[in-house]
Order: sequence, then structure tokens, then C-alpha cells
Amino acid sequence: MMGVKSAGFARRSDESEHHVDKAIKKRRCRRRVTIQLKRPPENVPLVSNTLQQLFESCNRAFKGPGTVPCASDVQNLCRILDGMKPEDVGLSKDLHFFKPKTEIDRAPRVTSATIYKCDKFELCIFFLPETAVIPLHNHPEMTVFNKLLLGTMHIKAYDWVDPLSSDCSISPTKFLDVDGSSVRLAKLKANTTFTAPCDSSVLYPTSGGNIHEFTAITPCAVLDVIGPPYSKDDGRDCTHYQEVHGLLDSEEIRKVREGRYGWLKETEIPKESEMDRIEYMGPQINNPSNS
Repeated sequence: MMGVKSAGFARRSDESEHHVDKAIKKRRCRRRVTIQLKRPPENVPLVSNTLQQLFESCNRAFKGPGTVPCASDVQNLCRILDGMKPEDVGLSKDLHFFKPKTEIDRAPRVTSATIYKCDKFELCIFFLPETAVIPLHNHPEMTVFNKLLLGTMHIKAYDWVDPLSSDCSISPTKFLDVDGSSVRLAKLKANTTFTAPCDSSVLYPTSGGNIHEFTAITPCAVLDVIGPPYSKDDGRDCTHYQEVHGLLDSEEIRKVREGRYGWLKETEIPKESEMDRIEYMGPQINNPSNS
């Protein structure tokens, strides 16, 4: 979910607090979701001007399927995201979930919450416990902005090698590996660890690290802006990939061994890609179109 530049939730009332507790207890019966929320101080605003500004800028920037935001809109969205703080979505590093070395009595599992979603774009947050992984996956025909709000995360990202403009001597065309699966050459765009606060990042449909993997070094929260959202009906389904090692043995693939390139093949949806979902209860967006 993250390209790389070259380089939960505030409870709003006793009623909403009860609602969140009830929702989490219901989830725990199956998967024991461990994100623990708490009421913010009385002086925490119920509306985030920065979140509202992000929403309004997204409304202008994203024009729908088959389009990419113009350069000035990309720059503006990055500027807003660079200035966003955890409090803008009701988060705090003091929440139990973000405490280091928190005991987890199950395999680490990612949790997500949707802030807003329409046909043109989606705003959502992903919570990764320590050591949790969002495996290699793509965002077909999408432009995605990412902002690491809390924690330390390792990101590995690839783009497909273009046969017509590649500077690599290795043929990027597909071929079959030992188990009969098609394998394709990709160029490594990032293999780096990031710690919040840090700048936002952006990926495009065919560049910026469209195929990427997140690994939480510490408990993390990542804000994603995705335009347009995934849609199976419109052909924008998520595909997962697996790195293939030791495929060939010749001088020609020296660059692959050095880590500049990698062989990827499609794989079944990994078990660790399954996510829990909770309701977003942070500062709300004022959307006049829903009035």
C-alpha cells in the first residue's frame, strides 16, 4: 500500500464509547482484536481541520476510474498529509496498542477502519501490531498516498520492469519457474525502514512502488488515501505476489542478486493478509453532499 518518494480513535460520547466496546467484544469472540480505545481529553476537538482539508482536496483531485491526479493536486495532497498528526484521526501514542512490547496472545493480525469511501476515493487507517505483515500486493489502476502516523515500519516495494525502457540486461518477459507458475521481473523501488513522523509517499498505477509489502517493527498506524478504491466489478482487484529466489544461475542476473531487481509470481491470498475491521470513531468529516 505504499509507494516511496525518492528519497483508534477518539470516542465522541458515552454512547459511542459503549458502541465501540460492544463492537470490539464481538470481534474478540472470533479473533480477539486488541486495539484498545480510550476517551480523549475534553479539549480535543471533535472535528479536525486538517482531515477536513484532506477530504476536500481529495474531492478535487480524484476524478474517478481511469484518471490520475495532476501534478499540482499530488503536491497539495502530499503537503496536507505531511502535516497530519495522529490526533487528526483521533489517535495517540499513549493508546495501549502503541506501547512497545505489548503482549499479544495470538498471531499478529492487521486491523483496518474506513474513514470515508466513495466511487472516486477512500480514506482508511491500517493498524499493524508488532511483527505483523501486509504481504506483497498491488493497487491496479490506482493512485495511493500513504502517511505513517505512528510507529516504525519496514517497506519493500517493486514496479514491473518495462521491456521497452528497461536499463536492465535481463529479459523482463514472463516465463515458468519450477512449479509451473508465471514469473515476471520487477525493479526494487524501496527496501527501507521508516519511523513516524516522516513525509508521506505516493505511488502511481505503474510507478512509485505499486507492488509493496509492509512489516511492522513496532505497532504502527498508517493512513491511506486510495483513488479510486478497489472494485472487483470494475477490474481493480488486489493481487498478491511472492518473491522467487534462486531461479537462474548466470552472470546475467548479477543485478538481481545484488537486490536491484527481483522475480515475482502471483500467489494465493496469504493467510496473514486477512484483516479485522473496526468502525472509525475519530474526528468526523463534514460532507455537504450527504446533507
